[in-house]
Amino acid sequence: MNNKIIDALAALGDFITSMPPELEEKVEEAYLHNRWFTAENTKFALASIAGSMLQREKLEDWLGHYPVPAEQKSRNVGLIMAGNLPLVGFHDLLCVLLSGHRALIKLSSKDRILLPFLLKKLEAYEAQIKDRYAFSERLRDFDAVIATGSNNSSRYFEYYFGRYPHIIRKNRNSVAVITGDEDEKDLLALGDDIFRYFGLGCRNVSKLYLPEGYDPARILSVMEAFQNIIHHDKYRNNYDYHRSLYLLNSTPHLASDFLMLVEHEAIPSPMATLHYEFYSDKTSLKAALAMHSHEIQVVVSKDPEIGEVAPGQSQRPGLADYADKVDTMAFLLQL
Repeated sequence: MNNKIIDALAALGDFITSMPPELEEKVEEAYLHNRWFTAENTKFALASIAGSMLQREKLEDWLGHYPVPAEQKSRNVGLIMAGNLPLVGFHDLLCVLLSGHRALIKLSSKDRILLPFLLKKLEAYEAQIKDRYAFSERLRDFDAVIATGSNNSSRYFEYYFGRYPHIIRKNRNSVAVITGDEDEKDLLALGDDIFRYFGLGCRNVSKLYLPEGYDPARILSVMEAFQNIIHHDKYRNNYDYHRSLYLLNSTPHLASDFLMLVEHEAIPSPMATLHYEFYSDKTSLKAALAMHSHEIQVVVSKDPEIGEVAPGQSQRPGLADYADKVDTMAFLLQL
């Protein structure tokens, strides 16, 4: 592993943490380009990257779990990035740089501002970075591909890239298991897992599993702390649209002024809506989670026997928290 690149990444982490005026300007520019990228959410994403992925000790500890190949030829790795969250493809890029390969990056039209800026800053810390990536609207001359998209786009990715070594990601969502032992602090923490990034990420909770007899109205009551989300016009439009559908179709639901709860077995839920389902015991719960495992990114719960992360932690992934639980670094080191 290249120590100079680690040094540069750690310096980038310090730069992000300091949030200088030039970075503030890019945060504002990203919002003007895509109004889902509010300053609050973009700064949260940047802080998460700096704190969880760009700390020297964390990088060295993470990389220490992988064998260093005696000889490794540098490959061109195509990165087709999603644009649902600010810098959502940063971890893939980090893995490519640290595995000794070159990244061919196809940015999402929704997220074109932040990553080029951060890479230019990284170049200032380590000149070799300039030769380790390129941006491209149409991928060519690649040896492997990491593509992130929807269930629909994944079919096209399979068609075009299936004969190359690849990681192709589809839609996923996260779920939360309520045990009944949560206090208000736990449920408020869960609110961040639900509402951060307006629910657009794969690590956002879109469905609740509730113990039989649990009153789902309690969830609505506690979540009032997040009511300001309705002032975002795009979120409000989604709320109004889906509320109208539920009313027109006489779909049973509970509603506050900014969130709706619908009893439904599906994992994905529309924006401003949470699905919920009751479970009778841990055996039936585990069976339900296993049945939907291919759709679930993270299980959130206060119960460590069930949850992968505690409430409030789903949007704080670490270096080893790989999307779809596919080890990106191991894949790259085997090319």
